Amino acid sequence: MINPNIFKSYDIRGLWPKDINEKNIDQIAKAIASFLIKNLQKEKLTLVLGRDMRFSSPVIFERIKKVFLSYGATIYDLGLVPTPTVYFSIFRFNADSGIQISASHNPKDYNGIKIAVKDGKKLIKVGKNTGMNEIKERALNNNFIKAKSGFSGQLIEVWDAVDFEIETAFSDLKINNLKKLKLIVDPANAMGILYFNKIKEKLPLEIEMINDYLDGNFPAHQADPLQFDLWQDLQKKVVEKKADLGIMIDGDADRIFLVDEKGKIVPATLTTSLILEKIFALKPKSKVLVDIRYILNVKNQVEKLGGILSISPVGHALITKQLNEEKAVFAGESSGHYYFEEIGGGESSIRVVLLILQILSEKNKPFSKLKEEVKTAHESGEINFIREENVSPKEILEKVAKNFTDGEISWLDGLSVSYGDLRFNIRASNTEPLLRLNVEGFDKKEVEEKTQKLINLLLSLGLKKH
Repeated sequence: MINPNIFKSYDIRGLWPKDINEKNIDQIAKAIASFLIKNLQKEKLTLVLGRDMRFSSPVIFERIKKVFLSYGATIYDLGLVPTPTVYFSIFRFNADSGIQISASHNPKDYNGIKIAVKDGKKLIKVGKNTGMNEIKERALNNNFIKAKSGFSGQLIEVWDAVDFEIETAFSDLKINNLKKLKLIVDPANAMGILYFNKIKEKLPLEIEMINDYLDGNFPAHQADPLQFDLWQDLQKKVVEKKADLGIMIDGDADRIFLVDEKGKIVPATLTTSLILEKIFALKPKSKVLVDIRYILNVKNQVEKLGGILSISPVGHALITKQLNEEKAVFAGESSGHYYFEEIGGGESSIRVVLLILQILSEKNKPFSKLKEEVKTAHESGEINFIREENVSPKEILEKVAKNFTDGEISWLDGLSVSYGDLRFNIRASNTEPLLRLNVEGFDKKEVEEKTQKLINLLLSLGLKKH
């Protein structure tokens, strides 16, 4: 039996061995292979395959490899790599698809499978609207395309996947003349270690890593950059060591947050706003995306630099899709995902690091000053509310909307209400029975007052603060 709830909006994810285990992983792998063969209309697939350092990852990795070889696939075995390396390698090897074994930022007892498909120069992440429902149906009902007898796949081991990804980033972004900056990095015993080990070899930087060995037990802390209280050791060390920059990176290294030299965590919208100068220098007057939660800081910078801004719903698969459809060149999400045209709309945390290092080297100013130069709006930070599972998020949001009929209302993703210089968004979580509130505006006091009013309103509707 397979728990149907492991088939999520954007990936397959569950507890090991309760939900995903040695008894059902073959079924899941055959369902994925059958989906790809049918929808790509190819009998023999070309696949890139990677994994993280979780203790269950080698088992899942080997079983998926065995199943795809039985279907005659050519597999580029990347071994231990961050998730963005898988996305990048799909295009490097002109593969049909890529699979990463990882549960990202989840605790140690979880594992999962991320699937992406190449469509020309575009990356399609397999989620509920792009094939996950079919994979689920096939896995639950043993509805597989039968592997043809006599088919034998080919295994190609790749040893330079991370090196090649970084070298290409240097070239694409025209990185040069970097100063000897001091960095403190906390990869949380996870896959970001591979990036910074390589960066240390290539650049004249002083890099100190804490929690710098791969360990699927996450002995220091969970690798979730949105749980800001987990990163206090990094913040303290940045100040103690007089570092120029601190870096915190999630479990599979597709999300990143930065810490300025004063030990303050930098909101993702300010990181986006900073690197837009470089994005538009390379690709003038192009389009970029920002998600619906916070838009004012990025909007101001885009207008200043002569670019075009488009607003996206929340969710990495949705943003990749919109980036490709609208021919945008970059997207910044307030959860720390950053997306690049050159990787088919996939994430690249290492490109963000390189761009920030280039800016720090050229501007010769502390990070705290640079971020203030692009800050025009204040952000509340995300506030979460628990709802009963039988209570419809739409019903709650419609009640909220009735209180703000004098504002400009959008239903792109949840409820957004804008008054020009003050706006808010309330949306349902894709993964938990939560409603998430974000408020932003140009006047800090107004933001604080509006935030409190919205908290009181949501509590009056029967929600509880998380």
